Amino acid sequence: MAEPVTRFFNRYYDSPCGKIAILTMDNGQDYKKPNTFSEAAFRSLNDAVDRILAQGGVKGLMLTGKPYVFAAGADLTEVPGINTFERGCQVGRFGHGVMKRIMDLPFPTLAAINGVALGGGLEIALYCKYRTVAADVQAIGFPECFLGLVPGWGGCTLATKLLGPEKALQLIIHNALNQNRMLSGLEAFRMGLADRVYGGGEFLDDSLRFLQGLLSGEERVDRGEIPPGNAEEAFARARSFVDDRVHGAAPAPYRAIELIRGGCSWPVEEGFEQENKALGDLIKTRQCKASIYSFDLVNRHARRPKGVPEVGPKAVGKVGIIGAGLMASQLAQLFVHRLGVPVVMKDVRRDLVDGGCSRVFQAFAKMVEKGRLSEAGARRLFGLLEGTVDYTGFSDCDFVIEAVFEKLEVKRQVFAEAEGWLRPDAILATNTSSLSVTEIAAGLKHPERVVGFHFFNPVAVLPLVEIVRAKQTGDMALATAFDLAKSLRKTGVLVKDSPAFLVNRILLRMLVDCLALVDEGAGFQQVDEAMLALGLPMAPFDLLAMVGLPVALHVMETLHRAFGPERFPLSENMAALVNAGKTGVYLAGGGLKRVDPEVEALWNRSGSGEFQAEEIQERVLAGLARETDLVLREKVVESSREVDLAMILGAGWPFFMGGITMYLDLVGITPKVLQKVFFSF
Repeated sequence: MAEPVTRFFNRYYDSPCGKIAILTMDNGQDYKKPNTFSEAAFRSLNDAVDRILAQGGVKGLMLTGKPYVFAAGADLTEVPGINTFERGCQVGRFGHGVMKRIMDLPFPTLAAINGVALGGGLEIALYCKYRTVAADVQAIGFPECFLGLVPGWGGCTLATKLLGPEKALQLIIHNALNQNRMLSGLEAFRMGLADRVYGGGEFLDDSLRFLQGLLSGEERVDRGEIPPGNAEEAFARARSFVDDRVHGAAPAPYRAIELIRGGCSWPVEEGFEQENKALGDLIKTRQCKASIYSFDLVNRHARRPKGVPEVGPKAVGKVGIIGAGLMASQLAQLFVHRLGVPVVMKDVRRDLVDGGCSRVFQAFAKMVEKGRLSEAGARRLFGLLEGTVDYTGFSDCDFVIEAVFEKLEVKRQVFAEAEGWLRPDAILATNTSSLSVTEIAAGLKHPERVVGFHFFNPVAVLPLVEIVRAKQTGDMALATAFDLAKSLRKTGVLVKDSPAFLVNRILLRMLVDCLALVDEGAGFQQVDEAMLALGLPMAPFDLLAMVGLPVALHVMETLHRAFGPERFPLSENMAALVNAGKTGVYLAGGGLKRVDPEVEALWNRSGSGEFQAEEIQERVLAGLARETDLVLREKVVESSREVDLAMILGAGWPFFMGGITMYLDLVGITPKVLQKVFFSF
């Protein structure tokens, strides 16, 4: 569906310093539909500049957006249809040509960044000579490298000339590949993107007064010289950072580094032309197409979750958490922070409860250190948390979630104990990663209120919640789970109550094949390097260490019992490592990754085969294709889009790989292994 066209509207203010043109970007929608730039939008900008020049007597220009939104960049719905270098270059030249008309205006220009300013939205602000920003803006940045592109409408060139290479690299490369980190208005000002920062409800008036001050000479902007720094060292660090993130599998960030390097010395026109060529090369790549698909999944498809019952959700005014371990304390911090409601956390011993509360306190303290929370705000939030060793504080809870040991009998026991203290309408949720929610709920008086609510570690980072409908889960419990996920700023995906659900099942399929390859003679590091070369965010054996060997073995046992030894064989070598108390296959610390000699001694290889990287990749990807096909045939989720969304949000599957089903199709694995494709393109 096409985006609504953003128009540029002119009006004029007769200030004491002369006539000021006020140019407002507005697509006629509310803040949920941000302004974007299509060809039609650029034509509107072109016409608006013509009108301003024809007006005569204009002394200055202020460019701003609609309420809460400046502009969110290119209309990405137009990108999939661009398939040639020439067309990509044309898109770049058209954008450069129109926006440069702002730069060439014969009077001072000011961008008043009143809201979201992303990609092309930030670029158009850079064409103005001056910029102000509202302190409460929360999303300013260049996400292009995250999307398989570069800031190609002037961003690489103009940001480098304004900020210098080190800050440009931070803004364009590091932030984009660090989970697409955005700047706040205050951070953008401190970086040097804006000349003034204003708070409160008078932002546009303050910005207009600032422009008048510039016209009258009462205001001056002295940006100073860009500190010399060590540009070559900064470029080397950036390249190393990109290698760690994408392992050579995505061309866009490498191209951006070269554009920033060139931006240090090229004239503006040369920088723009090099950006045009970069767009021509990148916009037709598999990585760009895949990124746009991923972006659409996360930003559109995820907003309309499948399977939400048409009943009103239960209001959640208090939350109970059973358990006080690492996962439970992460959940407690999330619920307190996002909901701002009382949370009671229970465990069997006071020292365990105190440890969990301490972890929550430390999490809030880190937020204060990073400037994301005031000290008073942290104290207020921590005051909402209560630790206990009994269930008396649970009697008025609306939603209770368990995060105890991953054993069926343990989870059934705590639910049976809790049920006696809860109101009949309170929701009971389990954070199980692999056990049957139906079996956990068996024997309860009210199994209809039990729902699976599975988070991924680290809870603060990964946005996915697998919402599991058990055999007797009622509509109210399910609707509440979806509504609560949204309130927690997470994305809920409905999954069938089946062993290991979705993400863990697919990840375990990958690990099983990686373990088998090592059994047959491949090296741990060889397997990791081969898989990283595809662009995966984490090497399989690093992932294994992060998940925890005992947890991975438990999930493997669950899948083995459910689907048999051919699909999920038990690894005696894994069991040996767990019994030996090993936490991973590599030695901890020391910088250089080395396999633990004790792991090698414990590992009983059944073969001594030699493998090429391509063989390792093809074998693991073939297993993923088969398992994903079975997941879809078993209706674990509704469609391949839910598989892709869950892998992106729960496993960190990179945007530029486009979700697992699209990736397997695009690289030819699905046609080869299954003689079909998951998608009809």
